[in-house]
Amino acid sequence: MFRKVLVANRGEIALRVINACRELGIRTVAVYSEADRNSLHVRFADEAICIGPPRPADSYLSVPSVISAAEITDVDAIHPGYGLLSENANFAEVCRASNIKFIGPPPEVTRLMGEKEKARQAMKKAKVPILPGSDGIIASEEEAQEWTKKVGFPVILKAKAGGGGRGMRIVRNAEDLPNLYHAASTEAANAFGNGELYMEKFIERPRHIEFQVLADEHGNVATLFERECSIQRRHQKLIEEAPSLKVTPKMRDEIDKTLRRCLTEIGYQNAGTVEFLMDEDGQMYFIEMNTRIQVEHPVTEFITGVDLVKAQLRIAAGEKLSNILPAKLEIRGHSIECRINAENPVKFTPSAGRITAFNVPGGNGVRVDTAQYAEGVVPPYYDSLIAKLIVHGATREEAMNKMQRALSQFVVQGIETSIPLHQAIFEDEDFRKGEFDTKFMERFLAARQ
Repeated sequence: MFRKVLVANRGEIALRVINACRELGIRTVAVYSEADRNSLHVRFADEAICIGPPRPADSYLSVPSVISAAEITDVDAIHPGYGLLSENANFAEVCRASNIKFIGPPPEVTRLMGEKEKARQAMKKAKVPILPGSDGIIASEEEAQEWTKKVGFPVILKAKAGGGGRGMRIVRNAEDLPNLYHAASTEAANAFGNGELYMEKFIERPRHIEFQVLADEHGNVATLFERECSIQRRHQKLIEEAPSLKVTPKMRDEIDKTLRRCLTEIGYQNAGTVEFLMDEDGQMYFIEMNTRIQVEHPVTEFITGVDLVKAQLRIAAGEKLSNILPAKLEIRGHSIECRINAENPVKFTPSAGRITAFNVPGGNGVRVDTAQYAEGVVPPYYDSLIAKLIVHGATREEAMNKMQRALSQFVVQGIETSIPLHQAIFEDEDFRKGEFDTKFMERFLAARQ
């Protein structure tokens, strides 16, 4: 096992990794920007080192600064958390060149799965269902028009190097294609430095289903069931749960076999998430793979009893899955997570500032992952996520009732949060019946206006 690990992240995920390391007897190093000097991940790490000013590009995204901190503190490994440098293949390569273990997949695999079109083709080769679409990058709007004749409208244009809804446009007719093609390409170029696009058939009312995977460095792969992530706004997830109400045991078994074969072929290692869209007929299509731990990993931990961050560390240290996972993985009850964001719950504008009061709920089957506290400051430079509220119950009904109780006891004053929005969603009849898709929030918000 590692002697010392640097956590190349901030906020709740940095603290989550520090906790897992401490339970495994590993010393930790926190890195922080000047804006995060008083953050809890800095306080609870064994060592901490400032790596730059508040702007992420000058601190958390600065590879030289992170590597310098790792070398100064003489760590064995770096855990990247999620976001920031977690899916940066170049960073993983620099870690390798610096003789520091990167706790994630090899850079070659990260690069393969990070380019969505290459990932699509790799999955297609392994016989994982993918949405009908272009065979590769579309070179021009004229080529895009040709592909629409084969695929049929509606289609969706996606950025080759993108995510989070940027560089993405839905096209419903030939007349709109030229403007939307150029808009998507320009947005992708501005966001990712790469304006290349590809095209897929667009599903009108899909459900967003993702499968958690773990793979060791000895060729063994396991899936830890699925999560439902359909409650999202502008492609940003708000609520996740596990398992999905729409995935049958037969579907689960088939996807498990397919993913284990595919990920073994490409040499995947460590934790990852394979994301699918499910159409109204229950057919699932691969859309992308995230080569890191996910924000919503706690719901999988609740239904399996597996600590995914500890598993990441143990895999990176060379252990086999057979020593990490139980002999038989089984789904135990139902778990739901709400992402608590520092934002206006109606206008969705960011709400930075000082927290004057902070009380987290507790009780059986209630978990809060956060790095915030009373008198702590939410800086304006980073993602608005300030806490994750996760519950577990024997049934979905019990989990929903527990979430409603926990939300009512979650007190955050001094800034605005998304808690009132979550409370309203859990009172919605369609949500409670499990009758939703990725367009749920559009209908929900329209009905409230």
